[in-house]
Amino acid sequence: MDKSLYIAMTGASATLRGQAAVAHNLANADTTGFQATLSGTVAAPVQGPGHASRVAAVQRTLGVSEAPGARTVTGNPLDIALEPGHWLAVQAADGGVAYTRAGDLRLTANGLLTTASGLPVLDRNGAPMALPPSDAIEIGGDGTVSVVPQGEPMSAMAVLGQLQVAAAPARDLVRGEDGLMRLPPGAGPLPPADGKVLASGVREGSNVDATGMLVSMIELARQFEMQVRVLQSGDDTARAANTLLSTR
Repeated sequence: MDKSLYIAMTGASATLRGQAAVAHNLANADTTGFQATLSGTVAAPVQGPGHASRVAAVQRTLGVSEAPGARTVTGNPLDIALEPGHWLAVQAADGGVAYTRAGDLRLTANGLLTTASGLPVLDRNGAPMALPPSDAIEIGGDGTVSVVPQGEPMSAMAVLGQLQVAAAPARDLVRGEDGLMRLPPGAGPLPPADGKVLASGVREGSNVDATGMLVSMIELARQFEMQVRVLQSGDDTARAANTLLSTR
């Protein structure tokens, strides 16, 4: 009886955490460049003193989905869609280098190129990219940023720098609490990628399958309900057994 209660309890706990992961994906179904969190329930031995006879059901994050999101042509020169397996380097709030696929870039009043959330975009030298006042901006497929200075003809367009775009499979990166991807501790920096790394004037949406996530939420809710019923049944059985023992 104790084992059934224990298994149901650990399963219900893992199911709740799984629901949280699904809810997080649904909340970001419209977030530019968001990649769905992959999670699952695994069996893990219970650590601690005593005989290692217990195995718990544990919910674990297995990484992020590498499926491409839907692309939308916007015509905005600051909108970019990265090629599969590529990441835009940004300066995180802690000052370190982080990576994102969110390509809805912005230009601040001071000319600093940032993401929509305000994170500075880095160039190939690792410095925040700043642009002078200009009449036109163009981002090439290899990440080069060109501008036409204010008051100058289009023929005066000049290259100012190049975005730092790195290529790496998602499994080699770790997503932090801020939603940004980072290298695991001890890993060396990612080298900038060459060749065509992005498309300009295009925005990549979230790769979350909203319908699939809603189905998963329903399945997890039913699974949690069954596990709670097992706990209630075990409690009722234990009470009945205690009643029989007390009448002897």
